[in-house]
Amino acid sequence: MIKLFFPTIDDLEIKATIKTLKSGFWASGAGVGNVKKFENRFKKYTNATECIAVDSGTAALDLALKVLDVNKKEVLVPSLTFVSSINAIKYNGGIPIFVDVKSNTLCMDPKDLQNKITKKSKVILPVHFGGYSCDMDEIKKISKKNKLLVVEDAAHATGSKYKNKKIGSIGDLTCFSFHPVKNLAMPKGGAITLNYKNRNLKTKLNSLRWCGISNRKEQFYDVTELGYNYYMDEISSAIGIEQLKKINKFNSRKYKIAKKYDKEIKCLEKMPISKDCSYHLYWILVKNRNTFLKNMKKKGIETGIHYLPVHKMKLYKSNIKLKVTEKVTKEIVTIPIHPSLKNSEVNYIIKTINQLIWF
Repeated sequence: MIKLFFPTIDDLEIKATIKTLKSGFWASGAGVGNVKKFENRFKKYTNATECIAVDSGTAALDLALKVLDVNKKEVLVPSLTFVSSINAIKYNGGIPIFVDVKSNTLCMDPKDLQNKITKKSKVILPVHFGGYSCDMDEIKKISKKNKLLVVEDAAHATGSKYKNKKIGSIGDLTCFSFHPVKNLAMPKGGAITLNYKNRNLKTKLNSLRWCGISNRKEQFYDVTELGYNYYMDEISSAIGIEQLKKINKFNSRKYKIAKKYDKEIKCLEKMPISKDCSYHLYWILVKNRNTFLKNMKKKGIETGIHYLPVHKMKLYKSNIKLKVTEKVTKEIVTIPIHPSLKNSEVNYIIKTINQLIWF
């Protein structure tokens, strides 16, 4: 079976893991050791002002919205996303307001965004879908006009750029995920990069990710607010340090595969091509999706659906109409695009899709 996602590692990650295991120092909420090294290197990689490492993309979103205090405030977010983007809003007492996406990129539609803003709005939460960057100029213009903050969901977008700026250096806060299926893979991991002009924000985030602990001096510390067990461990960060050395190579390979898909897959609606996209995933739209998925599995190719619309799920059921989202989520299929794919496998995937797809 050709896997939809597959973490790409070599001896460097294995050696780093063994070294950390043998050290006996596997985790610390204080954010020292490998965690500190990873934060500094990821901050430099993204050109961000600050970086706080956590244990998942969900934790990153939760803490980012927590420090901005969205309780009883509206957060504008696409429905076409993993449910964690919406859960993080609810964790913090916020009100998710679903925004439609653009049909060509499946990223947040700035026109619909502007129409959904009210006096209760506080944060815009764009999702860089599949690693393709949102229209950040328009989103930032709208945020400035309406005095809103921007928290980017960059779970798919490690290494992506927008107009030569790395994702992570644009919004007030940007949240990353380093799940094993992501471009930069760890057993568990996430990060928040900051470009928000508030000196106390990093201190607050560091405290919140470690059970609210602050003012630590050797064995003594204080707890000033409710915190969480969200800190990154030493093993994950050791792997992340090695992955970060190769992320540009990984993304370059994905871009080459995406170009081949774009040129040779015979379907009209598919993910656009951009050298600035990290291609966490690659999507196509097919009319006969259920049959297509079953036949792809029979042919030994794993596929996915990214995503089912959150505004149609029982917990978040809404009567709102999102024309593009509702069409796309009935037809979207994601296909393998990881760096470990062999050229022969890429060719087989293209050939099989062209045999099975209905126009």
